Amino acid sequence: MMLLDRNLSQLLVVDMQERLAPAVAGIDAVEQACRQLLEGARELAVPVLVSEQYPRGLGPTLASLLPLIEGNVPHEKMEFSCFANPGLRRALGVGRQTVICGIEAHVCVLQTALEMKLAGHDVVLVADAVASRRPENRVLALERAARAGIEIVSTEMVLFEWLRSAAAPAFKSVSRLIR
Repeated sequence: MMLLDRNLSQLLVVDMQERLAPAVAGIDAVEQACRQLLEGARELAVPVLVSEQYPRGLGPTLASLLPLIEGNVPHEKMEFSCFANPGLRRALGVGRQTVICGIEAHVCVLQTALEMKLAGHDVVLVADAVASRRPENRVLALERAARAGIEIVSTEMVLFEWLRSAAAPAFKSVSRLIR
C-alpha cells in the first residue's frame, strides 16, 4: 500500500478515443472521471501522458479531453500495452507512481498495468475512470489487477492524496472538481 504523492506521480490516459468510446459501457462517467483527473493533474503540476491505439482506425482522443492534454502529444501505438511501446515506455520512465485511467480496462489498461508492475513500477488503477465494452470485463480486469498487487483507487482518492491537506493552496480548486 502507498499514498500517492503528486511530486512522484504521473497520470497515464489510455486510449480515450472517439471511435472506441461510444461502444464502452458507462463511458460518460469514465470520461467525467478522466476529466477530473486531468484537471487535478494540471492544477497540481502532475505530468500527463496520453496513448492512442491505432488512431487511424479508432480516431483521436475525445474532443472533450483535448483542452486538458494541450501540450501532451498522444503516443500512437499498435501494441495493446503502453509499456510494450518503446517510445511510450521511455516516456513513462522509472521511479514514478503511475496513475492509470482509460479504456479498455481488460485489454490496454490491464496489459499496461501488469507489464509495468512486473517491471517494478508503482502502478495504480482508477476504478471509476476505467471501463470496457462489457461491464463484466471491467470487473475481471480490476480483480486481476488487484490480485497482481496493483493498487485500485477512485478518482477522489487520487485527488485528495495528491492534495494531502485542506491547507494546500490548490485545495479549493481541486475539491471543486468532485461533483
